[in-house]
Parts: sequence; structure tokens; C-alpha cells
Amino acid sequence: MDTGITVSKPSQSRATNSNLPGWIILIFAITGGISVANIYYAQPLLDLMAADFAIDPATIGLVVTLTHVGYATGLLFVVPLGDMVDRRTLILCQTLLSAVALAVVATAQGIVTLFAGMIAVGLLAVVVQVLVAFTATLAAPKQQGRAVGLVTSGVVIGILAARFVSGVLADLGGWRTVYALSGMLMVVMAGLLFGILPRHAPVSRTESYGAILKSVPILFMRERVLRERGILAFLIFASFSTLWTAMVLPLSAPPFGLSHTDIGLFGLAGLAGALAASGAGRLADRGLARRTTGVSLAVLGLSWFAIGFLPHSLLAFVLGVVLLDFAVQAVHVTNQSLIFAARPEARSRLVGGYMVFYSAGSAVGAISSTTIYAGFGWTGVSILGAVFSLTALLFWLLTNIETSHKS
Repeated sequence: MDTGITVSKPSQSRATNSNLPGWIILIFAITGGISVANIYYAQPLLDLMAADFAIDPATIGLVVTLTHVGYATGLLFVVPLGDMVDRRTLILCQTLLSAVALAVVATAQGIVTLFAGMIAVGLLAVVVQVLVAFTATLAAPKQQGRAVGLVTSGVVIGILAARFVSGVLADLGGWRTVYALSGMLMVVMAGLLFGILPRHAPVSRTESYGAILKSVPILFMRERVLRERGILAFLIFASFSTLWTAMVLPLSAPPFGLSHTDIGLFGLAGLAGALAASGAGRLADRGLARRTTGVSLAVLGLSWFAIGFLPHSLLAFVLGVVLLDFAVQAVHVTNQSLIFAARPEARSRLVGGYMVFYSAGSAVGAISSTTIYAGFGWTGVSILGAVFSLTALLFWLLTNIETSHKS
């Protein structure tokens, strides 16, 4: 099938950096959204899963944490493969194996099987990062920020819609239905990708797998922008995960007593974050990445002030959710634009290393928010999220001042 991308013989060369067709970007975005949703389906379902497996509410965040542990492992050991093997093959294999992992979770009868399945789901969900790196490689330089932003928009929609979809399906058929249907969808996506993905010769033909893995920390030690953006990723996604992991607990309890479908609707309120993603990419293409980061981090800090009004004002809480998702995704897209520009020849390794910070922050936010909620309620969770956010803003201010002095 003609994809509209100019490629030479698969065994000899790689795609040229011509304008990437919009419909290809759209399919990448849809695939990314569907794949990353597998990580977030569990968040509105924590109470149901806790009851099914008799897991203590204070430790139920482990379900989300272990998924992110698997995700971090995949980022370190799977995503870098994109620099040494045909990304088309890598993407197709990950998609099909994801379907298998989701089937394991859907049929799990014991806690060990559930946890192992969740780790595998996270491990294989890193296909989305292979897609992001592929997008950056195939897009023309002037199109790169926008293209990455659009694919990230699809990812954001997947993250936020996952909560709504999982809530609806859980109310209709139980939490296992969510994972069973998702597994079937991954099989369908694998069939679609088989027909439209272009082949792409690896960037590194001579480096061994071990050498590529060793190069990841070296790149981050040598490139200051990679370290700075990695730390920001850790902090903003710790804040993000703090909200989305813990919010099901107060919203499903009195005085609200919301159903999982109702709670999932809050994810739709956060779709403003998806709109921020492509816009931030365009600003990065224009050289405004640092300013975009500062403004977005300030908005992130303010969002927790509104979020903290729960349970007194649901309207203020919704406003806070919108602001938080907008800010997090704007910083995330800006981060990716900068790291891809730093070392174009090592994009798979760069995105893998960067997203380790993302996954670690998400895991820390997940387990710490449920623990804090058990002891200090929603006020404690709000303070925790605000601390993560304001620490990120302070870090940006300090690095910005240092950069200004050096220049």
C-alpha cells in the first residue's frame, strides 16, 4: 500500500525527511492513543479490583505502580531497539504481544497473575514511544514539532478517554471486560498497521544492542538539555499521576458516590490538554520552548489550588483538572521537541531515556497519592500534587537563571 512516504529499498536505506502526510500522522496518533490507554484503564477501576482480589485500599496503587514499572523497563530495554531494527517490525510485534498481555489480565484469577500481567501490559505499551520517535524521523524538520505534537495529542486523548471508556465498560460488564475488549482492539490495530507502516532501515547498523543501551545514560550525562527535561518530566507526571490515581477514591465515596462512568467523564474535561499538545509543538518550532515551559509550569501550580476545593466545589475541581492536563501536556510536547533536536541520530534512545523519567514520576505519584489519601484525605493529596508542581517550577526558574548568566 502506498503510504505517501518516499523510501528506498528496505534493506538499504531509510525514509527521507519529506512532509509526512496528515493521514499517516492521524493513524500514528490513533495507534498511540489506543496503546497508551492500556496503562490507564486501571485508575478508575481500583476499587473494583481491590474488592475482587481483596487488596487493601491503602496499597491498591500498586496496580498502577507495577504497570509503570513495566513501562519503565520497556523504555530502557525495548524502545532503544528502534535505532537498530526495522521499526515497522518492532511496532507490529509489540502490538500483537500487547493483546496477549491484556488477555492475561482479563482472565487473571490470582494476585500474582494480575501483577505479572500488569507489568507486561506496561512493558509492551512503550510501542507508543517507538511511534513518536518514528514520527520525528519521518517528518520534515520544519514539520517535526507539529507532527510530534499531533501524535502526542492522540496519546493524551487515549490517556484521558481511557478513564471514561473503562468506567463505562466496568459499569456494564465488570473491570475484566475492559481488558478483554482492549486486547481485541490491539489485534485489529496490528492488522491495520501491517498495511500502512513504511519499512525503515535502522539508524545504527554497527552498534550492538549492549552498546546502544550503554549509550543512553552517556547521552544524558553529556547533554544538559536531556537532564533538565528528564527532571521536569519526572515532576510533572508525578503531579499528573497524583491527581488521576487518587481522584476515584473521594469521588466514588460519599457525599458524591459517583459511578465509574461518571468519574470517567472527568477525563473528557481534561481534553484541553490534547489541544495544548500540538500548539506547544508549534511554539517549540518557533524557538519559544523555554517560555512555553515556564508559563505552563506556573499554570500547573495554580491548578492544584482549584483541585484542592474538592469536595466543597465540584466546578472548581473540574477547572483544576482542565488546567492541570493543559499544563502537563504542553510541557511534555516541548520537552520532546527539544530532546529530539539535541541528537537526531539517536531518537529512539533519547525518547526511551526521557520517558523513564516520565514513568518513574507516574509510579511515584500513583503509590504516594493513595498512601497519602489513606492518612490525610484529599487535602493531603492536593498538597502532595502542589509540591511536585511547584518544585518543577522552581527547578525551571533556577536552570533558566543559570542559562541566562552563561549566555
